[in-house]
Amino acid sequence: MTTSTTGRRVVAVDITRALAIIGMIAVHSLYAYNAQGGPSLSYSLAAGKSAAAFAVLAGVSISFIVGRKRLAGPAARGKIASLMARAGVIGIIGLLLGYTDGEIAVVILPYYAAMFALAIPLAALSTRALVITGLSILFTMPVLSQLLRPHVPDGLPRQLDFVYLFTAPAEFASDVFLTGQFPALVWMFYICVGLIIGRCHLRSFKTIVSMLGLGAAMVGVAAFASWYILQLAGVAGHLRTTVSAEHAATLLSFGGDGSVPTSSWWWLALNTPHTGTPLDLLTTTGYTMLVLGFLLGLERILPGHIHRVFTMLSFPLAAAGTMALTVYVGHIIFINSPLDAAGAVSTFWWQLVVIGVVSSVWSVLFDRGPLEGMVTSVTKFVERRTNLRHQRAKEAVGHR
Repeated sequence: MTTSTTGRRVVAVDITRALAIIGMIAVHSLYAYNAQGGPSLSYSLAAGKSAAAFAVLAGVSISFIVGRKRLAGPAARGKIASLMARAGVIGIIGLLLGYTDGEIAVVILPYYAAMFALAIPLAALSTRALVITGLSILFTMPVLSQLLRPHVPDGLPRQLDFVYLFTAPAEFASDVFLTGQFPALVWMFYICVGLIIGRCHLRSFKTIVSMLGLGAAMVGVAAFASWYILQLAGVAGHLRTTVSAEHAATLLSFGGDGSVPTSSWWWLALNTPHTGTPLDLLTTTGYTMLVLGFLLGLERILPGHIHRVFTMLSFPLAAAGTMALTVYVGHIIFINSPLDAAGAVSTFWWQLVVIGVVSSVWSVLFDRGPLEGMVTSVTKFVERRTNLRHQRAKEAVGHR
């Protein structure tokens, strides 16, 4: 959902979401290692950043759903029920994908659903309170994670599914909120940022410049701070002694599986992908803001005829962005099927071609992707029923 309160879609948000999906596909389908044994170009460009962009844009979508303002007033009950229903449906879809191989790709949707549910009280905050809450999450949740993880069940060894939900609820909850690949409590920083962005006038020059400047500052500060601590202060050498040499090398170059070891507090100085440190959160959020700000800037500054050409060329991306859930689920099913039998590079490009063609055609024929339409139907029904029940209850009280 990227429709503004005026009904006009924010195409830059759709394109950014599509780029996030493409980045996820690259991480899942292409090689992580280069010929020298270091991170490949595709891994360096997309790992961590794509999933984080997905989460930030979830916050933007939630902001659009509630009207780009605080969740309050007579419509709040319906909106809350709608968001809970959306979280439920997305969670069910994610758990249905529990049969897939987590070694190929960890399904983000169950974590995404938890973030939608946790976002409901955040959506009721003022923008100032959201900023304070986001900063608090940035600096306290990674620390709290370090404190709690030694005392909670370890993350589950396979994809989250209904079996785990009903047979190992404590481990399931621990995985979703703290120990998994996308720990919801830590990742709520992304949701806060997305909620704030969604409340901004996205087409204003001031917003675009602020987004670009702040995004660049976040990336730069995080990179310098991590480099200074790990290299100049010699902390990297210490960290290599706290875990196995292979594990340390992987964490320092490729990142983690959602968190860092609890063997040393200095692990929080990493800014490699999926480490869930403050610097990792700043870096990935900064890149999302840079991409979104750049695309918003293009929409604003391109002259008419060039803008039309850009719109035409980017239409497949924008179309894919409007049905990102469908595209993501299709991708997960595909890479876990016998159809994914060709080489990594050719499979990656074929996926992009199919996604571009199918999304473009579907977007011309229908308003929403198939899964998006199903989610919207359920959430609209729940919202209407909730509002109707509330209205009837008010009328019953008035007639007493």
